[in-house]
Amino acid sequence: MAMNADDIISMIKSDIPDAQVELIDLAGDGDHYKAIITSAIFEGKSRIAQHQMVYGALKGKMGGELHALALETKVN
Repeated sequence: MAMNADDIISMIKSDIPDAQVELIDLAGDGDHYKAIITSAIFEGKSRIAQHQMVYGALKGKMGGELHALALETKVN
């Protein structure tokens, strides 16, 4: 079952309130996305730590309801 794009954005913003999130449906199937996330909270953190924060916001949905998510994180 695919995950709704608005739900993904809401989950990310729930844990990272200042996040600016651009979500791109890569395959048109609601199951393969690219997220470009910009937040001040990422400052001083490694790319791995930034991505872990995003995956944590998704509360275990990765690999289940959300099959694939390419991440690009930025500091604003």
